[in-house]
Amino acid sequence: MALTAAASTPLGYLKAQTRWHWSETVFWLATLLPFYFFPDYLQLASQIAITALFALSLDLILGYAGIVSIGHAAFFGTAAYSAAIFSKFVWGEPLAGLVVGTAAAAVLGYASSFVIARFRHLTLIMITLGFGLLLEQAANSVSWLTGGSDGFQGINILPLLGAFSFDLYGYTAYAYSLIVLFLVFLCARRLIHSPFGLALRGIRENAVRMPAIGAASRAHIRTVFTISAAMAGIAGALIAQTTQTVALDSLGFERSADVLVMLVIGGTGRLYGGLVGAIVYMIAHDQLSGMAPQYWYFWIGLLLIIVVMLLPNGILGGLSKLATLRRRK
Repeated sequence: MALTAAASTPLGYLKAQTRWHWSETVFWLATLLPFYFFPDYLQLASQIAITALFALSLDLILGYAGIVSIGHAAFFGTAAYSAAIFSKFVWGEPLAGLVVGTAAAAVLGYASSFVIARFRHLTLIMITLGFGLLLEQAANSVSWLTGGSDGFQGINILPLLGAFSFDLYGYTAYAYSLIVLFLVFLCARRLIHSPFGLALRGIRENAVRMPAIGAASRAHIRTVFTISAAMAGIAGALIAQTTQTVALDSLGFERSADVLVMLVIGGTGRLYGGLVGAIVYMIAHDQLSGMAPQYWYFWIGLLLIIVVMLLPNGILGGLSKLATLRRRK
């Protein structure tokens, strides 16, 4: 009885949410399976891990703060180019490049957060779209630095920690990407299950009333948007280092739209939704594009329609609903 009463308070609720569930352990142990059972797909696995991290960064602002962005690739691409340029002209150490790319995305995110915090809904969607398009064209206009439509080439990545080279099979790339994803996920999990995360949920529901209880909505939005941009930057730096090339599409609208689709498929506001959506989307992309390169988007569109119609809260939302019904029975 006392335990139930304690859990009904905000602090009790947060404490209950921070407990590690057995299903989470199973999920992360399953991410190790490609090393042993699917070694030929380690390159794809590393791309899935990086994309999952990018989806997680968007879920932080969309699923928890209600900030709709269709230009989030701006931070992903900025970090990718920053890490690539740093690796080619300064130092090819991966961790140093990761820090540089993340810092570049965080600075850009903080600068743009002052505009983002002032608007909501359709206006915000158009602002983020325009911001992404402007940045993509800016990168294309300085082709002497970015490579333009030909992409940035000649990235020199040294062995990770001086010992682990990026092999053709993808062992180092996947291990590196997976470790970074897990560490960032732990930070995001701790952030969401904190009083700050609870305030974000309140802002998502009603940003006007939150200042009345002591939560400065705009300050919180600026903070979470900067954190989200930094997380997207980590993903962008990883993609540049593991593929050793950066193209303009890293800043493009299509990448922003793809990661939004992943969140819809997996379920927003659930932390694992972006991860599950990225896995489903990337595997479907790999298989369908191999069978029908010209029409694979048709099947992705069909999958999206089915999920939205039958599972409005995504795959995880549907599983959660089934689990609730099972407990009631």
